Amino acid sequence: MISETQKVEILSRSFIFSALTGEELTGLARMAIERRFTAEQFIFIEEDAPDWFYIIADGKVKAVKHTSLGKEIIIAFFGNGEMFGEVAVFENKPYPASAQAVSETRLLGIRREDFLSFLVKQPLVALGIINVLAGRLREAQSRLRDLAGERVEQRLARMLLMLSAKLGAELPFTRQELSDMAGTTTETTIRILSQWKSRKIIGSVRGRITILDETKLRLLAEGRPRV
Repeated sequence: MISETQKVEILSRSFIFSALTGEELTGLARMAIERRFTAEQFIFIEEDAPDWFYIIADGKVKAVKHTSLGKEIIIAFFGNGEMFGEVAVFENKPYPASAQAVSETRLLGIRREDFLSFLVKQPLVALGIINVLAGRLREAQSRLRDLAGERVEQRLARMLLMLSAKLGAELPFTRQELSDMAGTTTETTIRILSQWKSRKIIGSVRGRITILDETKLRLLAEGRPRV
């Protein structure tokens, strides 16, 4: 059970709440309800009503969309202290993607109505959220640019670096999942990863990729000559 003091500490680590006073954080903490999820359990489903947004106390969450053929596309990852679900809450529109726990995860959930009432009295928090949303928009635009103009090897290297920044050097993804995220075929991903494995840039076992040489991977992501 997460205590009120622990909730205040978790909230204070979030960028958008860092300007709040102790009293203000305590007020927000009293709105926050602890929720626990097991690995692969869905927190909400695409098109659900936006009744809650969440902050991760500990664990990892991925945002996914499903195509008409049922194919899963991972569009984002969130780790400790990060917030998700807030876009739908602010727009009062259905969640644009599903959220699924990657591992055992504890969340602080805040109801839409409670938080909007809180924001009326806290314009600095509203400004912080605008900055967070702007950052995510830039990230999405960067990803579209990558998909449109970069070589597959460069896109895949960028994807692995982005994932490792969120999840660490050991990445729990299959080659199919990496292919979907990088916008390429499984066959191409297998070929590139095999080359990188032989050059000791990565290691791999079934369903898991380990980054062994981040420096070389960054050079590949920047489009440098073969390293």
